[in-house]
Amino acid sequence: MKITTWLALSLSLTAFSASAQTFGGNDCTDDCSGHKAGYEWAQENNLTNESDCSGNSSSFEEGCRTFVEDPSRGAGYADDGDEIEE
Repeated sequence: MKITTWLALSLSLTAFSASAQTFGGNDCTDDCSGHKAGYEWAQENNLTNESDCSGNSSSFEEGCRTFVEDPSRGAGYADDGDEIEE
């Protein structure tokens, strides 16, 4: 019985982590909107150096760094292709 419970818990945790969205290879906490905002801010400010990506949110900073690393990526979609809502 204990092995069955452990197996069920393990499978549900695996399914949860597999369904979590990422943006530029970074985990999104909810809907990737912070990453999108950071990417768009870096794009609007034509940033070319990751050291310029600072802020109060790690997701914003990661989005900013994603732009610097890959400015042709775009901000509208998570890595899995799902659209990021406003």
